[in-house]
Amino acid sequence: MKLALSPRLLTLSFVLLALVAPLVLPAFHITLMNYIGLYALVALGLVLLTGVGGLTSFGQAAFVGLGAYTTAVLTTQFHASPWLGLLAGIVITLGVAFILGALTLRLSGHYLPLGTIAWGISLYFLFGTMEILGGHTGLSGIPPIAIFGFALDEGQEIFYLILGFLPGRPHINLH
Repeated sequence: MKLALSPRLLTLSFVLLALVAPLVLPAFHITLMNYIGLYALVALGLVLLTGVGGLTSFGQAAFVGLGAYTTAVLTTQFHASPWLGLLAGIVITLGVAFILGALTLRLSGHYLPLGTIAWGISLYFLFGTMEILGGHTGLSGIPPIAIFGFALDEGQEIFYLILGFLPGRPHINLH
């Protein structure tokens, strides 16, 4: 007899486990799950670029870093709201991606992936050598994000925010 799992039952089970996990797991495991969630969000951008767009990019992480550093600089140096920093990070990343894309998408064949590697490495070294960005050690003292005046400064609290941004139903083929 073959056990058939309904996609809805599987999704509901996953959501219930995810909602209960921060309440019962140690902080270390929650931190790992937060990193997994953040990396899943980054991977979704890469899936959109390679799977949907059909393009090869090895510099995708540079755009994630650009948005993160924009938010961090605005909140630490200029004491702006993290939400405003998030919007500014998106706008600046879009602008830089448009400029770099206009230059890089003229390449074809194996030159396109090589060009994206070059941009990724260039931005990595640029971020690492700028004192306003904390050099290679990064920035510290970044304030926690707050929702309705409630600061999400613990791993258990930020877990739910990360989970909220992940896409809904997973596409799992069990057959």
